[in-house]
Amino acid sequence: MSAPRLPGGFQQVTLVLLRTLIGWDFAWEGFVKLFHPAWSREGWPLAPWSSAGYLQTATGPLADSFHSLAASAWLPFLDTAIAVALLLTGLSLMLGLFTEIGAAVALVLLVLFYLAHIPVHGVIGPGAEGNYLYVNKNLVEAGAVLVLLSFRTGRMAGLDLLLARRRESAASQDVAPEAAS
Repeated sequence: MSAPRLPGGFQQVTLVLLRTLIGWDFAWEGFVKLFHPAWSREGWPLAPWSSAGYLQTATGPLADSFHSLAASAWLPFLDTAIAVALLLTGLSLMLGLFTEIGAAVALVLLVLFYLAHIPVHGVIGPGAEGNYLYVNKNLVEAGAVLVLLSFRTGRMAGLDLLLARRRESAASQDVAPEAAS
C-alpha cells in the first residue's frame, strides 16, 4: 500500500501557513491568560484572567453545565487548565509537533467555546466584536482546524515530519544489516 499523496507545493505552504496562524492564535491566547501582561489605560496592571464571566454568561445548550463550572471551587484549576491547553495546543500547531493531537484538542476547545455562546440574535450586543448569526469566529476556526486534520499537515512540515523521517531512517538501517546477512 502506498503512502497517501500530498497536495502540491503551494497547497502545502498555504495549509502549513494556516496551521501556523491558528497555532499562533491559540498560543497567544494561552500566554496572555497565563501571564496576563495587560494594563489599564491608566497604566495599572489588570487583574488575572478568569473564565468565570464567559461561563456565567453562557447561553448555549450546555449553559447549565457552564454556569455550574463558573460557580465551582474548581474554577482556578479550570482557568489554568484552559490557558495551558491553549498554549500547548498553539505550540503543537506552530511547531508541527503532535499535530493531529493538537488539532483535535483545538477542535474540542473551539466547539466548547461555540456551544457556550451560539450567536442566535444576529445583532451587535454590548461589547461584541462583530455581528454574527449562527456562524462566528469559533465556528470558522473550527472548520479551518478540520481542514488541518483532514490534510494531516504535520506530514508536510514541522517536527512531526522530521521525527517521521528519523524513524524511517532508523528502520531502514535496521533492515539493511538483516538484508546483508
